[in-house]
Amino acid sequence: MSVDASMWFDVAVAVLGGAIRVGTPFLFVSLGECLTEKSGRINLGLEGVLVLSAMAGFAGSYLTGSPWAGVMLAGVAGALLAMLHGLLCSLPRVNDIAVGIALMLLGAGLAFYLGKPLIQPQAAQIPSIELGMWSDSSQVQAALRINALFPIGVALAVLMAWALADTRWGLIVRMAGDSSDAARALGYSVNMVRVMATMAGGFIAGLGGASLSLYYPGSWNEGLSSGQGLIAVALVIFARWRPVACLGAALLFGGAGALGPALQSVGIGWGYHLFNAMPYALTLLILIWTCSPKKALQGAPMELGVSR
Repeated sequence: MSVDASMWFDVAVAVLGGAIRVGTPFLFVSLGECLTEKSGRINLGLEGVLVLSAMAGFAGSYLTGSPWAGVMLAGVAGALLAMLHGLLCSLPRVNDIAVGIALMLLGAGLAFYLGKPLIQPQAAQIPSIELGMWSDSSQVQAALRINALFPIGVALAVLMAWALADTRWGLIVRMAGDSSDAARALGYSVNMVRVMATMAGGFIAGLGGASLSLYYPGSWNEGLSSGQGLIAVALVIFARWRPVACLGAALLFGGAGALGPALQSVGIGWGYHLFNAMPYALTLLILIWTCSPKKALQGAPMELGVSR
């Protein structure tokens, strides 16, 4: 193997490992939003959910010494904020978008206020799964050190796809998202279904927040999320509201975010900041690509376009 080929192999491995590392929070947040939107509700407050759950997860790990206690607390914090969103949106003449923006600010504000004492301390981190032990290269071993939450996210994507397609619970959620009148005719409370789906989606998104503060970058600070909660909404559109496709979209965005550091690791430093902007550029491209009503509505729950 030539030197150049070896260099590019290292870049490819680093991008793959980075795609998993950076894409894990995207995966959980997009799965949470996918479930929420499948019920006919959109939650733009996911940025606040992500920040608040990251703070709660870090606090839980710091106070208990157990990263998994932090992960659970992050999920609970995300579920509670999402439940508030669901309950407010169940009121007459309340707009999902406006409530989502308000709760995004609320979640971020609470996290910044409550998390000030947590900026300096260190908390127990989520363990890694070593997938690079087959290689003698320390770079390959480091790149293939996988967040233990990632396999859980993959299993959750497959489970959610199956549940939405082949279970009674999934049918009820999809019915609430596609035709609230049909759901009511069968005796289901549409508001209750949407509140529960939004709450479950918030819990799943909260696991992404735990991944941020307890694995990568593995600390708590006020600029931790970098807009990933809002990007997740574009990811769900890109994935056409399919949970397994959310996995691919998350890895795509994760790989885009890991490209700059991977190139820098082999001595290619030009355009570093440009490569760091790749996830945001991809978000803009996705929004432009889906701006056509015909494209945007493919696979979308019908109730997302209904004014309530």
